[in-house]
Amino acid sequence: MNILVVNDDSWSAKGIHELVKLMQQIGNVTVIAPETPQSGKSNAITVMQPITLRLVEKAENLAVYTTSGTPSDCIKLALEVVLKDQPVDLVVSGINHGSNAAVNVIYSGTIGACFVAAEHDIPAIGFSLNDHHSDADFSQMKPYILPLTEKLLQHPFPHGVCYNINAPQGEIRGVRFTRQCQGHWEKELKPYQYPNGETFYILTGNFVNHEPDAEDTDEWAMAHGYISVTPCALDTTCHQQLQNAALRTAVENNAL
Repeated sequence: MNILVVNDDSWSAKGIHELVKLMQQIGNVTVIAPETPQSGKSNAITVMQPITLRLVEKAENLAVYTTSGTPSDCIKLALEVVLKDQPVDLVVSGINHGSNAAVNVIYSGTIGACFVAAEHDIPAIGFSLNDHHSDADFSQMKPYILPLTEKLLQHPFPHGVCYNINAPQGEIRGVRFTRQCQGHWEKELKPYQYPNGETFYILTGNFVNHEPDAEDTDEWAMAHGYISVTPCALDTTCHQQLQNAALRTAVENNAL
């Protein structure tokens, strides 16, 4: 099996090294990782600058490249440059330092890379631990990664679908198959001042859970000690609104 490992925290992050060691147990691993942290890049691609690609390590079943590009660029570089003459059987992204549950999925470079793989019908799984520390403890999560990967691969990945897997800190009680929790971020930008008086802002904020008691969500699962496994779709169409007959009539008759 040819496995591509990417992330958004850069090759220097602890999480990707843990993921690479696990994936080497089941296949030949190629790593393409950003040179610098790219958190929050979502599906961003580099369009106005050159993209560098450097081979930094080569072994029997491991090749490691770093790039100036984004996580999505990593997938494109694999498919069009590094592995253009080889099949990619699986893409795994992470292990991310920090949760990508709920609305975080739309900002996540970890899952953004998975969406690019899903665009090309390559099975893709993003792994995240709800711990932002650089020396995060992945020991509780690691025993679940290969079994979950193998179980998911036993079932067809529909076109445009990938999986977003999030683990809580500490002891894990089990695994839940979940949906994305509804919520939003508030008070996201905290102002500070330079010595010259100019104001600048740092991203911070609080997550507001709109449905804290819903037991089928990713946030509930993690809050109660479970790993959440959430299928995510590249198709962002709101099919419920598409079936709204009155809205359809108004739009198509230019009557809004």
